[in-house]
Amino acid sequence: MELTLLGTGAPEGLPRPECPCAVCAAALGDDARAATALLVDGVLLLDLTPGAALAAARAGHTLGQVRQVLLSHPHDGPAMELPPGLPNAGRVADGRVLTLLSGHRVRAVPMDAPGTGYEVASPDGERLLYLPPGGAPAGLEAEREHPVPYDLLVADVTGRPDAVARLRDAGAIGPSTDVIAVHLDHDVPQGAELARRLAAAGARAVPDGTTLTVGAYRPAPRVPRRTLVTGGARSGKSLEAERRLAAFPGVVYVATGGSRGDDQEWGERVRAHRDRRPASWRTEETCDLVPLLARDGPPLLIDCLSLWLTDAMDRIGAWDDAAWAGGGEKALHARTAELVEAVRATRRTVVAVTNEVGSSVVPAVASVRRYRDELGRLNATFAAECEHLLLVVAGQALPLRG
Repeated sequence: MELTLLGTGAPEGLPRPECPCAVCAAALGDDARAATALLVDGVLLLDLTPGAALAAARAGHTLGQVRQVLLSHPHDGPAMELPPGLPNAGRVADGRVLTLLSGHRVRAVPMDAPGTGYEVASPDGERLLYLPPGGAPAGLEAEREHPVPYDLLVADVTGRPDAVARLRDAGAIGPSTDVIAVHLDHDVPQGAELARRLAAAGARAVPDGTTLTVGAYRPAPRVPRRTLVTGGARSGKSLEAERRLAAFPGVVYVATGGSRGDDQEWGERVRAHRDRRPASWRTEETCDLVPLLARDGPPLLIDCLSLWLTDAMDRIGAWDDAAWAGGGEKALHARTAELVEAVRATRRTVVAVTNEVGSSVVPAVASVRRYRDELGRLNATFAAECEHLLLVVAGQALPLRG
């Protein structure tokens, strides 16, 4: 089965008309995208984009053989112009199966938002799933009972990463599934930043006009197994770490800071983090990281190493000069070495967050200098065991490794 993406952008396209934002201003060349529309084997058109016939011609195809036009979502604004010779566009009721004369079978998949997803099976058995903008499958019971991964998923990966997570959890996405991001809008910078975010989700984007062979072998994307995200206060490092695992199910969020009793400001921070996490994630409040790293299981998001170090120094009385000189230093280094060894040996996907605190003035207090120095050492040794290292500055993630 051959799939041509006539457009890969959001319904308004990219750049959006009259939008002055930085992403739209930079959306040129391959980063300029028409509204998403898919041409399947030249006979099925999923969604419409302005100038669909011209877009098909640029991609080396024609719409002359199209026998069915299906819409996946409500089209706001003026009526979309239907190219001459094409059948009227419509939508299939949820759950219904449409069989084309070409032998393709199209099943309408119900969504949790306005719109319809389409599962398309070719006469030879290849299967693709196309989801509308802002939509995720409403029910996946059948997929969980008889999991057969799709060959290709075309979906709103940046807008609804939880849809990808649900499909992974149900077995509808496997290691060989090619995940293509479409409905791309100005909420994510294009180019290298888009590629980096999608790679972390096991997905990719392609330019308008790209033709893909569904079911053809291609190497699976290399999702980093161990990632360290570092940065200053309020730089966006926690959000970046959460974003990297948003497309994966069952993530264990390891909170090393605890509840801190009656500290209302800290409670507000904790609530803000909880509110933006997917509902399927589970939270563990602990600084005992080594057993978690040793066990098999879903991905771990550790937030953060700087609070872990604070707890470790509290336990040995490292803030006191006499305790530090009387064996505290040796005890702390043994504990940090144990953590680093556990990261080296773990089989789990791990994203950890830490802070950069050594770029300012030298602290006047010895215990604070001690903490600054030990966090710098911990960050360096932990990072050495990670395939991917990111520095977040002003909300922008700068890859240092990977």
